[in-house]
Amino acid sequence: MIKKLLMVRILVKLVKLARPNFGSYRSSAALGLLILLFNFSAAAARQELPEMGDTSSASVSPAVERIIGEDLLRQIRAQLPTIDDPILKYYTELHLYNLAVHSEVKDKALHPVLIDSSDINAFAAPGGVVGINAGLYLFAHDIHEFSSVLAHELAHLSQRHFARGIEIQQRQTLPYVATLLGAILIAAAAGGEAGMAAISSAQAAAQMGQLRYSRSREQEADRLGVDTLYTAGFDPNGMARMFGRMQRAFRFDRKPPEFMLTHPVTESRITDARNQSEKYKEREIQDSPEYQMMRARVQIYYADTPAAAVTLFRDKIARGDRSDAAFYGLAVAQAKAGNFSEALESARLLHIKKPDSLLLAISYAEILVMSKRNEEAIKLLRGLLEINPNNQPMAMILSKAYTNENRFNEAVAVLKTQSTLHPNDHDIWYELAEITGLAGDVIGVHLARAEFFALVGNYRKAVEHLEYARGLTDRDDFKLSAKLNQRIIDFQNAMQGRKKA
Repeated sequence: MIKKLLMVRILVKLVKLARPNFGSYRSSAALGLLILLFNFSAAAARQELPEMGDTSSASVSPAVERIIGEDLLRQIRAQLPTIDDPILKYYTELHLYNLAVHSEVKDKALHPVLIDSSDINAFAAPGGVVGINAGLYLFAHDIHEFSSVLAHELAHLSQRHFARGIEIQQRQTLPYVATLLGAILIAAAAGGEAGMAAISSAQAAAQMGQLRYSRSREQEADRLGVDTLYTAGFDPNGMARMFGRMQRAFRFDRKPPEFMLTHPVTESRITDARNQSEKYKEREIQDSPEYQMMRARVQIYYADTPAAAVTLFRDKIARGDRSDAAFYGLAVAQAKAGNFSEALESARLLHIKKPDSLLLAISYAEILVMSKRNEEAIKLLRGLLEINPNNQPMAMILSKAYTNENRFNEAVAVLKTQSTLHPNDHDIWYELAEITGLAGDVIGVHLARAEFFALVGNYRKAVEHLEYARGLTDRDDFKLSAKLNQRIIDFQNAMQGRKKA
């Protein structure tokens, strides 16, 4: 029991070391090693199949996992660049939730984070945190391959590998924790080559542990992932195809992507995934046009220049690709390059071709806003919102259209609604602070910034902004004063909780 408590306390200490300190090398190193430790703990748990009535919940209960997950989310938001594209975020979240419904994950309160990295990677962490690199869109050629990675990560969550890793492998894990902590201290004190060498050594040790313990558990996650794919209506062969593509792409790389280090791909694993998929009855499988459009958005995002993205999709079409995704990519790329008349024509034709497609309608509105044709965008979006109330990407683009027209109060109203519906989306609070400032509401700026800083774990800054707001509040406004006082107490308690941990 003492060792179990020590393990949890060490994890909490790592969370404290990773506490946001913008520009801090120690903070970045701690976050990276914290995530590495989560992955290792999950990998350690894969040595055995889960047993009914095991004692993992006594080590780390689901409630504790949620607390760890919330803190990890704050570190990710503070330290890792994330994608703020409302359309891409919305699609990714909806797709993950759809897969989760068909998985064995009991707690469907997931927290997907779309990370701004062109590398292939995804990870699952305690509390339902699912990190997805945007680069996964680049690498997965169809919706089935993309879904196979997410289904695999959901399997890790459903099996509670983090908690079981502490229970089953605590003796093996603790030495790695000590190594990781030592590396953090060296990195913080020495920095430079000495610090990086220490971290590299710690990573190498942890990766060896992962490879040692992960194989049987990875196979179990693969099996559950294939089941999820089929149940959700996707091609169960997508996992074997994805593994094969990864193996061919990175077989001879000296430094394979992080996903390959934590999810080693072998011929036997590919064969197992293929054999697993063959047990299902064959059915007609098609790709998703919407997925290919999102893939096009990511290709444009990571293109060297907007002009290069235009060339990419012009070449696709010239080579005979007449898909909606190719013309969609061309329209978005043209808008990014400032060729608004061409972009609008391409987007309009797609919208007319498929008037029932929300994705195409929202994207057309987005290009209208980029083209400064705001009144047309407002009319279109308001009509769409009557049928789809509170749709997040629609609302976010509508707020931009209002802002472009200097209708700041209307933009603020839209964003406030979104902040109520999605209180944990730091992008919304950041945008709300900006637009509230344009509307001349100084108190509102401080309120929004406080919520933003709290979501990235900087409670000190959050309290400062609330105190600024309190100093500007009319003494007779008892309702706002009470709200501010309570929120200050909430954030101060959060700070004290960290110190006690």
